[in-house]
Amino acid sequence: MVDKSHTRSRRELLAALGAAGITGLAGCSGGGDDGDNGGGTGTADGGAAAGTGTSSDDMDSVTAAWVYNSEVGDLGWSWAHNEGRKAVAAEYDWLETEYTEAVAPADSERVFEQYAQGDADIIFGCTFEYQDPMASVAEQYPDTYFEHNTGYLTMENMGRYMGRIYQPRYLAGQAAGTVTETDTLGYVAAFPIPEVIRGINAYALGAASVNDSATLKVRWTNSWFDPPTESEAANALLDEDVDVMAQHQDSPAALRAASDAGIWATGYDAPMGDIAGENYLTSPIWHWEEFYGPTIESVRDGTWESDAYWKGIESGICSLDDWGPEVPQEAKDTVSESRAAILDGDLNIWAGSAFESEGDEFLFQEMSSYVDAVEGEVPN
Repeated sequence: MVDKSHTRSRRELLAALGAAGITGLAGCSGGGDDGDNGGGTGTADGGAAAGTGTSSDDMDSVTAAWVYNSEVGDLGWSWAHNEGRKAVAAEYDWLETEYTEAVAPADSERVFEQYAQGDADIIFGCTFEYQDPMASVAEQYPDTYFEHNTGYLTMENMGRYMGRIYQPRYLAGQAAGTVTETDTLGYVAAFPIPEVIRGINAYALGAASVNDSATLKVRWTNSWFDPPTESEAANALLDEDVDVMAQHQDSPAALRAASDAGIWATGYDAPMGDIAGENYLTSPIWHWEEFYGPTIESVRDGTWESDAYWKGIESGICSLDDWGPEVPQEAKDTVSESRAAILDGDLNIWAGSAFESEGDEFLFQEMSSYVDAVEGEVPN
């Protein structure tokens, strides 16, 4: 094991200096989301030479590392996380960032350990399947900070984080329920885990809130990134007369299939209007810098603590993308009103469903069944 006493002494010095930072992560309970792909390449970025963050000397520097399950150029999950990494790298001139992409869960423990043995002060693992490997490495390197995305485990030096993307999903569902003419919506889903099921249910509830005839049909791919299989699932839904398509994968394959068929398309993770063109509705998207920035600042100022972050649209960590060029004003107005109600605390999207009285722990890690507007049952 590499001696990390130099890291401890640096943190103690930073705490003594009291460098300015932002803290206050939201606590709650945990659950799951994300994927797996193979391979692995690494790179590193320094903070911008003239960044807008607090200036500091070399002793005040922080090194942060990210590990992604897929390649960052896929306009999906890993792309969104890497956009967050680039944003904080540009903001803080005292920050050095590194990342490794396309790391299969089976290979992740090795990658986490390499970063922990190196100069990384904090390591972010960006998929649910990394949870156990990260916990194993965190136990071996108590002087390195770890953050696991979408999981439910925490340790003294390992936190967890996720956003309430189900809120934008609900709003996208309202738009879908407004524009559908067949009252049949389609959803290409990844794995039947609570995070994905939660998104399906939120989308269906949004649609049902504006159109009580709307139903949602789901096709599962059992993968996070498999464009041919995603296209096949989308085409199967097209054969069932759906006229609005949603997805929960790292690629825009389902959205592209829907657009090619001339029906409304909603993406995920990233803005996808350029792909769907006039058929674009919107997409639930991420702004991970809203978490990464305050977390890295807390490392620098010595106030980092293990926590469970699960904030919603009020924090800016997730939102809806811009509207497509042909979206009717009725849909825009409905969503705008509902978004304001969520922000004001006047709209609980689970109200009226079987999950109305459930708390965060259930919503995050135990949801395993559909709401009434979804056809069929969740596969085992």
